Amino acid sequence: MADSNPYGSTVLEHFRRPRNQGAMPDASASAEGVNPLCGDRVRVALMLDASGMITDARFVANACAICVASASLLTERVRGFSRDVAAALSDEDVLGLIGEPVPAARRRCATLPLEALRRALTGQ
Repeated sequence: MADSNPYGSTVLEHFRRPRNQGAMPDASASAEGVNPLCGDRVRVALMLDASGMITDARFVANACAICVASASLLTERVRGFSRDVAAALSDEDVLGLIGEPVPAARRRCATLPLEALRRALTGQ
């Protein structure tokens, strides 16, 4: 019998057991991203030290498995990054974190957390 699960192991692992999920009331910076086409909503919150290094990153999401997994992977990845390095991450960098093909129609789900991260870092 063929596996009917449309998600790979990385997406499933981070959706079922997301890292860094939860509010950060004392965040240095935060922003929300919304995809009106599918209803995904994610808020990324960051703690930055005086030099602009990301010391903590968290997220809260009401979103699909790909978006939650992407937010989990991204918040793990950016800890220890400078503001500039984190802001320079590309959509391809985030898709690479997922480590498995993301259908073109679902790319926006995977990159929404990065959009929120960039907004948080730029104060928009």
